[in-house]
Amino acid sequence: MSLTLPRALLLDFGGVVVQTTRRDSWADELAADVCELLRACHCDALDLPAVRRDILAGAAADSAWKDAMSRIPDPAELTPVMFWRDFVAIDWPEQARTVVATQAWPLCRRMGELRSQRQARAGLIDLLSWCEDQGLPVGIVSNALSGIVHRDWLTAAGLDKQFALQIYSDEIGIRKPHPDMIGVACRSLGITPDQAWYVGDNFDRDVVCGRRAGVGATILMIARDTHDKPFEVAAEPDAVVDDPAGLLDLLKGAVA
Repeated sequence: MSLTLPRALLLDFGGVVVQTTRRDSWADELAADVCELLRACHCDALDLPAVRRDILAGAAADSAWKDAMSRIPDPAELTPVMFWRDFVAIDWPEQARTVVATQAWPLCRRMGELRSQRQARAGLIDLLSWCEDQGLPVGIVSNALSGIVHRDWLTAAGLDKQFALQIYSDEIGIRKPHPDMIGVACRSLGITPDQAWYVGDNFDRDVVCGRRAGVGATILMIARDTHDKPFEVAAEPDAVVDDPAGLLDLLKGAVA
């Protein structure tokens, strides 16, 4: 299809802005942090292996929950308190459950920092520079249990000023494919969804979200897990690109 140059470009974070690599030691390190926190509160009922086991169980439950949320029209985001109190610590003594619930936000932040290594996708800098030269605002619209981790990474990489806005699901309480994830970004930029392109790396959240929101174009960027669909998805993207360089070529073609 022929694409019209958008008035704003909205990007998912993981898989589009960055590529992530899972750190094998994350659960061990996080479990050690949690055990230290519990000991500081004189809660000694749990040992390190038990805490590590339940952190991994909670992460697996969270992953399955996220897949299920893609099948409803207006999914809310899981809160940090629910993740730690109910997904991780459901069978812990009440004191331990209370401790992790009160520290749920920093614990989610710590988990996000430990769980993955992040690297800017090849071609991202050229894409952002071209958009800046064109006066085309770029925003981030992404699901996240701890969006501050993404904000911190962008600041450390010196890229935060390249984005007009960052919208994270944990900060506004809804998650993709809820169409208002994109709607909030568009209203913030003073445009309508049909004037934006949305670029994501999976079908059940990103492509469906773009379709539900009525964006001008839904672009699928291929990443490691793109074709690992949790279920069959009817929605199809308007275009498929391999990386930010391919997205830049698509934008230049729209200008032409």
